[in-house]
Amino acid sequence: MVDLTRGTAEIGTFRDAVDRWAAGGPGGPPGELAARLGLRTAVLLEGPSDLAAVETLAARLGRDLVAEGVCVVSMGGAMNVARYAGLLGPPGLGLRLTGLCDERERRYYDRGLERAGASDGRFFVCAADLEEELIRALGTEAVEEIVRVEGDLRAWQTFLSQPAQHGRPRQQQLRRFLGTKKGRKIRYGHLLVASLDPGRVPAPLDDLLTSL
Repeated sequence: MVDLTRGTAEIGTFRDAVDRWAAGGPGGPPGELAARLGLRTAVLLEGPSDLAAVETLAARLGRDLVAEGVCVVSMGGAMNVARYAGLLGPPGLGLRLTGLCDERERRYYDRGLERAGASDGRFFVCAADLEEELIRALGTEAVEEIVRVEGDLRAWQTFLSQPAQHGRPRQQQLRRFLGTKKGRKIRYGHLLVASLDPGRVPAPLDDLLTSL
């Protein structure tokens, strides 16, 4: 398995520079860093939990994405796709673009990529979101066991006692639970992927890694 810390400092610096650039800062430093790292592809993801899942799967597959010229970027929300595509794609650094998006946001991504002049980017679609795909792949019993092992059983039971959760399908309850505490989705993005049987990786995630 690849050590996830390999290249962390360099790619972290690049991501920070891109975020500053996306916020209106200067564009020189990200370009210099991209050239030094030999980046060819940018994987655009909505948030840090998706980033944790993608990097964990890559490590499980024995792949060093940075060494392959791939940078995985959290955009801080789907609304930022046009800006990040414009900065990193053909109009900006000229990197090949790919990533994940949710089905309900697919049209927004298509419009954003077209507006950024990066409509050639290939994005793989999750039915609801990546967490839902991972919960479905693992099964609710397996996910609940991970919750127990992680020491979140009491919080999970308290969550289930809420009137709003009564009668909802377990899969929806688990998906909602992961988003109820800051940092939980990121932690479980790693844990759920780490627990997957290699033959049960959700199609959007598997297709994304295969395409890189």
